Amino acid sequence: MAKPTVGILHPGSMGAAVAACAATNAAAVLWCETGRSTASAARAARFGLAPVAQLTELLDRSDIVISLCPPAGAEDLARDVAEHSFAGVYVEANAINPERAQRIAALLEPGATVVDGGVVGSPPVAGKTSTLYLSGPAAATERIEALLAGTAVQTAVLGTEIGKASALKLAYASFQKTSRVLVALAVGMAREHGVDQELIEVASKRTDSYLSEPQYVTKTAERAWRWGPELEEAADALAAAGLPPETLRAAASTLARWHDVKDDSELTLTDALDRLAHP
Repeated sequence: MAKPTVGILHPGSMGAAVAACAATNAAAVLWCETGRSTASAARAARFGLAPVAQLTELLDRSDIVISLCPPAGAEDLARDVAEHSFAGVYVEANAINPERAQRIAALLEPGATVVDGGVVGSPPVAGKTSTLYLSGPAAATERIEALLAGTAVQTAVLGTEIGKASALKLAYASFQKTSRVLVALAVGMAREHGVDQELIEVASKRTDSYLSEPQYVTKTAERAWRWGPELEEAADALAAAGLPPETLRAAASTLARWHDVKDDSELTLTDALDRLAHP
């Protein structure tokens, strides 16, 4: 079978890294440069992605499109794709709740074949790996498995039901990301009373406690701009299941205090805690 052409929407830190892995088994990986930032352009160039000027060209040339964007934009992006009558495989890989994944599938079908996806792990660069969980029509998920075979993105198929992959992604995020928020709050409270080092010492005696890794607070702050919306999506999924969403909404509200330090790799722990206490 001929190698597919892949379109990535869009080359953020995760999207560009996943696209670079897809390039291993693709004829080409395209991205649309219209309206994107200089940072996106630099990232796409670094990963060897081929630019096109318009979304129409990307969709006309692509057999597979992978959508990886901030959760809030997922449906608008799918609508743009639907307007162009895309007829390939559309991988909805954003951190959105299952109901939104199903709405997106309804927008694009029957013209396109929709695969629900959820990425767990760090961007697959510098020796790191991630797993792309998939659910959807068997023939389409098999194509995505083949596309990423032998790369740093592992794949796992959860079945044919749209929404399963999104549910797993958000279930994991609801624990992992909220746990990191709780660490920041615990360290912040201890610091206000001058016992933060003692807190870390207590935590270090426990096995695998996030609380023993206060240095990760800065990474949490840097990623708050995208973690917050993910937790709102997870809260919506909880509410739809009849489960209380308030804990995750509170965590998202806490993350909003760091909205102005997006991807700031120079942020110190002291600065992060200061911003948390005095937004």
